[in-house]
Amino acid sequence: MTTEIAPDTGPEDPSRRLRDHAAELGVDVEVRTSPRAGSLEEAATLRGIDPSDIVKTLVVKGKGEQYYFALVPGDRAIAWGKLRALIGVNKLRLPEASLALAATGYERGTIVPLGSTNAWPVYADERMRGKRVSMGAGAHGFASYVEADALLEALGATVADITDPLPEHYSAR
Repeated sequence: MTTEIAPDTGPEDPSRRLRDHAAELGVDVEVRTSPRAGSLEEAATLRGIDPSDIVKTLVVKGKGEQYYFALVPGDRAIAWGKLRALIGVNKLRLPEASLALAATGYERGTIVPLGSTNAWPVYADERMRGKRVSMGAGAHGFASYVEADALLEALGATVADITDPLPEHYSAR
């Protein structure tokens, strides 16, 4: 792995909320540096893991002020019909960056359910089970690593098939 462990630097640590929430839930999380990558494949190579072990946390907007977290393996995309059926709603969408920030306290590209300013319901793709995954860490330049099963249990996540394979022409940039 070409990334380094990011030590806890105290109150000003950029991943402070994530670390505190993980400790509160009893979830072991490792925070590492994460250089900017131009693609999913490059990010996986830099992290020394398979692309499917990078999990994207997507904030999904429902009706009014209702949001959800969707945890999606890097090599997959949200299956909107499956997610809508599971949640029991007719409409969902990805919100604008400013709404995602207001809903979570995290900027896009750093979002993770741990340490979010709001505890939105979590929906996770079943393909995460049994893996150690890498996710955002609440700050640019960092990634978290966690046992998916422990995370999903601690968050009370609904785990189901909520994704489809990425289209072949897709470039994860």
